[in-house]
Amino acid sequence: MSRHPFTRRSPLAGLNVGGLIRTPAQQTTDGRSTTDRRTLLSVGLTVLLGVTATVTTGCGEDTTGGTGSGGSTPLVGVDYPRSDTDFWNSYIKEVPKAGRELGVDLKTTNSQNDVANLISNTQTFISQGVKGVVMAPQDTAAIAPILQQLDAKNIPVVTIDTRPDAGRVFMVVRADNRAYGTKACQFLGSKLAGQGKVVMLQGGLDSINGRDRTEAFTECMRVQYPGITVFGEATDWKADVAAAKLQTRLASDPDVRGIYMQSSFALSGTLQILKQKRLQVPPSDPKHVFIVSNDGIPEELKNIRDGLVDATVSQPADLYAKYGLYYVKAAIDGRTFPPGPTDHGSTIVQVRDGVLEDQLAAPLVTADGAAIAGQPMVKYDDPSLWGNAG
Repeated sequence: MSRHPFTRRSPLAGLNVGGLIRTPAQQTTDGRSTTDRRTLLSVGLTVLLGVTATVTTGCGEDTTGGTGSGGSTPLVGVDYPRSDTDFWNSYIKEVPKAGRELGVDLKTTNSQNDVANLISNTQTFISQGVKGVVMAPQDTAAIAPILQQLDAKNIPVVTIDTRPDAGRVFMVVRADNRAYGTKACQFLGSKLAGQGKVVMLQGGLDSINGRDRTEAFTECMRVQYPGITVFGEATDWKADVAAAKLQTRLASDPDVRGIYMQSSFALSGTLQILKQKRLQVPPSDPKHVFIVSNDGIPEELKNIRDGLVDATVSQPADLYAKYGLYYVKAAIDGRTFPPGPTDHGSTIVQVRDGVLEDQLAAPLVTADGAAIAGQPMVKYDDPSLWGNAG
């Protein structure tokens, strides 16, 4: 019996996994059909000629040094969505490690938060003969056409962090983003005793993540804490926009006592503004502004320790890399997964017809780890947090 490719533990050992069945007449000695072999040889020749003829700058870098699609390990294309935040840089760092542990070869690109770049990068992957694609589309509506193209070519797709609004994917690897908004709401609502004003620095509303976090936070506040006024500020995940809008809001409403940042992209600017306004005071001071962030990057954990931030949702960058590649390799191997609980603390749910989502755990992290609104929390220095791994 072969061991699971991850060295730490067997993360999906408890799942029921089905195989793709072929008739004996269709199989070769390695399990591939003769048609598959002819296809592989054709694709390999095309890729070889294409690489010889042209070099595409910034796209298709082989990060593992492996044998590519013509060898014993599958070739997978991974598009990094951006590299301007600590969270995504942490994810980028984890992907090659997960690729080595799983035994997959990687071609990587970076779409830099531009869906046109993502589409172009994915078309490059197709021309390079990848057997699967992992992506994190930031504009979850505009990605449908390229998903259709990949589906037509039987190239499985796993999206991490975000879920496309339309189109088929093999698996979505994501945390429950509505829970992010609810946890942030309950933390701020409890700390403010149900009264006061809070600012919500929204992400991009063209993303399912921005919509989920915004809707859940707003609904929770309306139902559970009607005495709190919420100022929603659209930022499109841009730090400079977030800082400018927070500055304006604090000028008009200096009695704001809570801030919900939907991502750590707004962290630096928020702390700088509060420092300028002399609002970085202990929680016991009536002028303290309670801050909840999202991501769980090392800087946030240090800020919680130092009393500059009160809480953050630890979004699992390491597990996004790990399970994104795990599921795309499983798809290439012909495996399937049913909805239900997993043995790694998550639940696979069917979000719409033909689309499954593995909703990974994402705990709220605080200074003392004490429960808030009856919900368990994690202390900032807990070694299980990926932000404490380095």
